[in-house]
Amino acid sequence: MRGSVLRSPDRTAAPPATGAWREGDPVGGRRFETLGDVALESGTVLPDVRLAYETWGELDRDASNAVLVLHALTGDSHVSGDAGPGHPSPGWWAGLVGPGRAVDTDRYFVVAPNILGGCQGSTGPSSPGPDGRPWGARFPALTVRDQVAAEARLADRLGITRWAAVTGGSAGGMRALEWAITWPERVAALFLLASSATASADQIGLSTTQVEAIRADHAFAGGDYYDAADGEGPHRGLALARRVAHLSYRSADELEERFGREAQDDGRWAVESYLAHHGDKLVHRFDANSYVTLTRAMDTHDVGRGRGGVDAALARITARTVVAGIDSDRLYPLAQQEQIADAVPTCDYLDVVESLHGHDGFLVELDAVDPLARRLLDT
Repeated sequence: MRGSVLRSPDRTAAPPATGAWREGDPVGGRRFETLGDVALESGTVLPDVRLAYETWGELDRDASNAVLVLHALTGDSHVSGDAGPGHPSPGWWAGLVGPGRAVDTDRYFVVAPNILGGCQGSTGPSSPGPDGRPWGARFPALTVRDQVAAEARLADRLGITRWAAVTGGSAGGMRALEWAITWPERVAALFLLASSATASADQIGLSTTQVEAIRADHAFAGGDYYDAADGEGPHRGLALARRVAHLSYRSADELEERFGREAQDDGRWAVESYLAHHGDKLVHRFDANSYVTLTRAMDTHDVGRGRGGVDAALARITARTVVAGIDSDRLYPLAQQEQIADAVPTCDYLDVVESLHGHDGFLVELDAVDPLARRLLDT
């Protein structure tokens, strides 16, 4: 495996000020639902909220076969399908969601929303505010519960009163867990991967460091950079944040096996080139303000807040539950999933996925994740 180096693509065009999806861009498979005003936990009312989402399969007449799939920090609604206009990358969980897959779209109606505060069609900092200009620095702070409240409004609009299953990994798992605690009667089954009941000090420390890397970029301009010319957005700060994050997404053993101390002809370490590649990719498809908004929302994650503590909150879950962790995950270590599995009354044990890939194992190890999903959905 040593010597497998990803090199940044040759991009002849300068990156845009933001990699967000903007009005007028190809829609792809997106659908849009306007939800009206959403009251946030902070007391602020976010007006005219819209969520972008994608669907696969057909909803039963009694709306009993709907599955909600929730993406992680820099994911989007494109869970399944090819790359194409509006979707620069193929579906991020296509090996799990589709005809005949574990989440079988011949059997289930799958809904995948872009998160509130995101940048791929849902209301977020890059979206037009009430005055028609991008929200930018004016966009309010969000919590995970705010994001789930918007998703619940979407479910109402789609006529889905109870999900056959809610699933998510990492930040998506945070929202899935909140769904099952806030509305236990609306979630029949729950599939959590590589997530937690609370954001730890380690996770908050990593995320706030990434946020400061973005804010320290002079081109961030306090969050109001959307009118900057191409090539003049906060690309360095966002790319650096991604490099820090990506180190936590992969395991030390994988990086050592893959790159070791190998150097390239240009004088860079191979691992340095690999991280630069991932930073470069992100600035072409994501928004710096959304990265700040979403990471800070993740920092608020604590299912026990206002509910008598974590164990009391987890005890409210009535959904059939599968909890899985990655044995090499250094960002969301197994102890966090053990806490959930031990406290949820409907979870018998923690499933451990063996992987060299660290936290990203929930996206990579589909041969191991597939039977866990099937076990839950076939019950």
